[in-house]
Amino acid sequence: MRFLQWTIIIPIVAWILFFSGLISDSSIFQIVASVLLILSVMSAVHHSEIIAERVGEPYGTIILAISITVIEVSIIISLMMTEGKEAASLARDTVYAATMLILNGIVGLCLLIGSLKHYEQNFSKPSVTIALVSLISIVVFTLVFPTFTESVSGGYYSTPQLVFASIACLVIYGCFLFVQTRRHRQYFLTIGTDEDEEKAEPILISNRAFFTSLLFLIVCLGIVVLLAKTLSPTIESIITGYNLPKALVGIVIAAIILLPEGIAAIIAARNNRLQTSLNLSLGSALASIGLTIPSVAVVCIIYDFKIILGLDIKSIILLGLSVFTVMLSLSSGKTNVVYGVVLLVNLFAFIFLMIYP
Repeated sequence: MRFLQWTIIIPIVAWILFFSGLISDSSIFQIVASVLLILSVMSAVHHSEIIAERVGEPYGTIILAISITVIEVSIIISLMMTEGKEAASLARDTVYAATMLILNGIVGLCLLIGSLKHYEQNFSKPSVTIALVSLISIVVFTLVFPTFTESVSGGYYSTPQLVFASIACLVIYGCFLFVQTRRHRQYFLTIGTDEDEEKAEPILISNRAFFTSLLFLIVCLGIVVLLAKTLSPTIESIITGYNLPKALVGIVIAAIILLPEGIAAIIAARNNRLQTSLNLSLGSALASIGLTIPSVAVVCIIYDFKIILGLDIKSIILLGLSVFTVMLSLSSGKTNVVYGVVLLVNLFAFIFLMIYP
């Protein structure tokens, strides 16, 4: 009976619709695809919760973060292979948009919604410090330094510099995972209890249910990304129809890809599991940069592609503001609504300044 659940049926139907080729031929099927896209996101959240329940924290959040990042990397590389020079800044723009959405949007909503319901929430300060120290270093190596290096101008890294930055990302992210899962795992365990769980008995997840959810998590994430990519021309036509910059398309696509993580993080915050929310949010930001840039770098070196990584000054300031605000917001180990509101204002400023540069 498990295979008759909607969380399994929906992604299968979505895959069938995608391979049917009907999406590009009819606006009705595009609407259907949009509905299936949202339902597939909800399915991914459901399966990720089952996995997290079985493997425990922080492994559940790591699985979801890395799964989405791997698919994101695949999309970026495939577009770079097909579009060539026109996609030189694609990796930078995608990583930058994802980082801004995670730090300001997902973390901001988690702090706001959690604080509105629970007044004040606690989390492990050492875990956040470890994540932010790693994130700041990776961000500077990948998105800031290329703007100011002298070997190659125009936001590019020379090949030796690109190799060094990639190795640095992998070393930092690998060390973060080691600390998160082994050395200091206790820092990343949930502080606070779901109010509903206090009354409920522990949920036992069988091996069959676990492996089924693991499989369909990948299935759901795959169709979410593919449908988002397929619907992007429609999204682009709507955006350009209102004389808005095409860069907003990337933000919309990144937001769709991050929906499973975002919804899972917000649900955890609402259930007084802010530590889980922060593990997922900051871990996703680290995975998005720490894995994407080295993967793209390998492809660029092998096929002799040029990749633009350096941000312009305005974007660097916005990114710095976001990181600095998150650091201050999470410096005390406790939250309130002000932190969430400020981060969401940062997100609106990011989008507003893109529309009105």
